[in-house]
Amino acid sequence: MVRSRTPEDKTSGRPEPKLQQQSGRTDQVTLFLAGDVMTGRGIDQVLPHPSDPRIYESYMTSADHYVRLAEMTNGPIQRQVDFEYVWGDALTELDRRQPDMRLINLETAVTKCADPEPKGINYKMNPENFPVITAASVDCCVLANNHVLDWGRRGLLETLQTLESASVEVAGAGKSLEEAQAPAVLQASGKRVIVFAFGSQTSGIPPSWAATKDRPGINFLPELSEQAADHIGGEVRKVKSPGDIAVASLHWGPNWGYEIPDQYSAFARGLIDDAAIDVIHGHSSHHPKAIEVYRGKLILYGCGDFFDDYEGIGGYEAFRDDLVLMYFPTIRPSDGRLERLAMVPLQIRKFRLHRASSDDSAWLCDMLNEQGKKFGTRVCKAPDNTLKLVWK
Repeated sequence: MVRSRTPEDKTSGRPEPKLQQQSGRTDQVTLFLAGDVMTGRGIDQVLPHPSDPRIYESYMTSADHYVRLAEMTNGPIQRQVDFEYVWGDALTELDRRQPDMRLINLETAVTKCADPEPKGINYKMNPENFPVITAASVDCCVLANNHVLDWGRRGLLETLQTLESASVEVAGAGKSLEEAQAPAVLQASGKRVIVFAFGSQTSGIPPSWAATKDRPGINFLPELSEQAADHIGGEVRKVKSPGDIAVASLHWGPNWGYEIPDQYSAFARGLIDDAAIDVIHGHSSHHPKAIEVYRGKLILYGCGDFFDDYEGIGGYEAFRDDLVLMYFPTIRPSDGRLERLAMVPLQIRKFRLHRASSDDSAWLCDMLNEQGKKFGTRVCKAPDNTLKLVWK
C-alpha cells in the first residue's frame, strides 16, 4: 500500500505564489525539509480558532500561559492572527525558491478530543486551525513522533481525517499497521519522491503507540539495528523505481545535546547502503544538529524545531533553540546524490519566523562547523546570511 497524490490534487489555504516559478527541470529535484512543527498549545491559542486552553501539566494549567511567557520575553502577541502569521519570512523564502516538494514533521495532534493521554505534556491544535499548515502549501506531514497520540487514538484518527480532508499526504501513522508503514508518494518535477517515516523509541515514543493490524498508531521503530535497516530496505525495494528519490524521516534521539552516537550514524548509513534511501530527514532535537554527506547522500541528524511555543522557557539557552533552519537540498534523481544544500536561518519571535541577524546566522554557521568536523562537512555563510554546505 502506498499513499500517492499528483500535483493536481493539491489544495492550499493561500493564493498561488506569483514570484519565481518552478523550473520544471527533471535532472534535479529541490526539497524543503523542516524539523518539528509544533503548532499546538500556545501557538494554537493565537490562531483564529483556539482550542479549550486547559492543559494537564504539573506546572501549567492553561495553554495561554505559554503565550504570556512569550510576551514577557519579546512583547505583545496579537490574538486571532491570520494563518500565514507564524510562517513570517519563511513564506517569502518558499515563494522565492519554489521547492518541488515540502515536508515537515507535524508534532501535534489535530483534534477536539478532550481526553489527554496521561503523559504530562499534551499538544493539540484545533482542526479548524489546520490552514496554518496549508498556508505554506505543505505536501506531506510526518506523524511518526512522540506527540501525535497525545490525545489518544481518537485524537490520532481525527488528525488523519483532517489531513486527508486538506489533501495533505501523511507518512508514519495510520488506522492500521499497513497504513502506518505505507510511504507517501509524491510527484516533483516529473519525478517521484517517496517518503517513509519512522518513530524511534529513543525519542520517548512508548511502544504502546505502535500501530497493529487492527489498531491505529504510528510506524514504530523499536531499535536502530542492522536487522531493522534490512527490513526497511525490503519495504523500500517494493516501491522504489529508478529515478525515484527515497526519503527516510526519522524521529529519534533526545531533545537536547549535540552528540551523535555511533549507533545512529551506523543506522543512517545502513539505510543508504542497504535500504536504497537517498535522504535521511532526522528530527526530535529542539535545535539543529550535525550534517553528514555519506556516499553522496544527505544525512540530517537533527533538523531542530521549526515552530514551537518555548519563548520564555529557561534552562537550555546555550542551544539557542530560538534559531531555526529551512533546509533546501537539491537531489539528482538519476542516482539520489546531493547536488547542493542551502539553508536559511530564521529566528522565532512572538510565535513568528523572522530572518536571523548576521550574528545569529554566524552562530549557527560556527555551531554546524564544529559539529560537522566528525563527518567532514562545513558550512559557509553568504552575504545575505544564508548558509551553504560544503563536503569532501
